Amino acid sequence: MAFHAMGDKYTAAPFWQNGPVPGAFYKFPDVNRNPDVTFSQRSQTPITTATSVLGIVYNGGVAIAADILGSYGSLARFRDCPRVMKVNENIILGAGGDYADFQYLKDIIEQKIIDEECLDDGFTLKPKSLYCWLTRVLYNRRSRFDPFWNNFIVGGIQDGQPFLGTVDKLGTAFEDKHIATGYGAYMALPLLRDAVAAKGDIGLTRDEAKALLVRCLEILFYRDARSFPKYHISTVDIADGVIVEGPLQLQGYE
Repeated sequence: MAFHAMGDKYTAAPFWQNGPVPGAFYKFPDVNRNPDVTFSQRSQTPITTATSVLGIVYNGGVAIAADILGSYGSLARFRDCPRVMKVNENIILGAGGDYADFQYLKDIIEQKIIDEECLDDGFTLKPKSLYCWLTRVLYNRRSRFDPFWNNFIVGGIQDGQPFLGTVDKLGTAFEDKHIATGYGAYMALPLLRDAVAAKGDIGLTRDEAKALLVRCLEILFYRDARSFPKYHISTVDIADGVIVEGPLQLQGYE
């Protein structure tokens, strides 16, 4: 351990910059933040928002779907806002809520993947690790009364098993076989539950899971004023890895 001379005494060197300090909170990376300012607030009112994200576990993998509309209040302003992304070869991520907050976290996650690839140590980010990291990040911002206004769904394959979890803007998180955020929690989740229960231990196939998500997106388009007929759907499974399809369009709405 390095020591610094201070008068007639020697003291241990400080912890690394922004590293963990006993009894203190971890400082979330914010390179533009003025070190003299103890509190920095962006926005507590989402501006451009997106609606539901749907996720389901099928036999051998996970599927996530979301439309591509960014609403400016009640105006369907931005019609090319993809909200389903490939993180690496075994993780997919979907996001609802404030689109700017999603873009901010998306950039950080992509940089984490680049840094990991540069290490070239044979290890890759796992879905449970990303899920846990998101819970800490969102709870950190919520504790500062400046939350990221997002709901995230993390899907992936870990240790040969499908994983699906969700994190909301308060840092509340849980895992399940079927998850829907936003308006989909009211309209789509019962359909997902019934389909999974009907299959029992056999489980849905990938094509059945995708068809079910598309059906749910169609129902949401009927009922949710903030939805859109164009969407992305992504799957991650043991056999084929990550596949992101879209933008696709619901039949009959060309």
